[in-house]
Amino acid sequence: MDDNIISVLARVYVDDLDGALPLYEELTGDDSPLMFSHDGVRLAKVGAFLLLQGADAEVRAHVATVNVHDMGRVVEAVARAGGELLEGPDPGPNGPRLVARHPDGNVVEYVQLTNG
Repeated sequence: MDDNIISVLARVYVDDLDGALPLYEELTGDDSPLMFSHDGVRLAKVGAFLLLQGADAEVRAHVATVNVHDMGRVVEAVARAGGELLEGPDPGPNGPRLVARHPDGNVVEYVQLTNG
């Protein structure tokens, strides 16, 4: 079976997105971060980091963002493993997204990239 996972982003919660960006740009060599907002949270994808400003406790509980080719495969795998879909799949700013609680208790956001 081919790999459904494109990439895994480390989630970094910051109080000042603009102030935090220079360090992550230097660390990754990415001086053109993808900036967007979703549900009142400001986000920037910088290399393998996803910086989030304004995230509440529910969002901060997410341990990672995983970019995938096929959201249907994620839904099936989570269900087979006994996990729970907490949100979605729903449209998101970068493609369909869902939030799942894995059977081990970890909460993970999955995004099916529409351009990746």
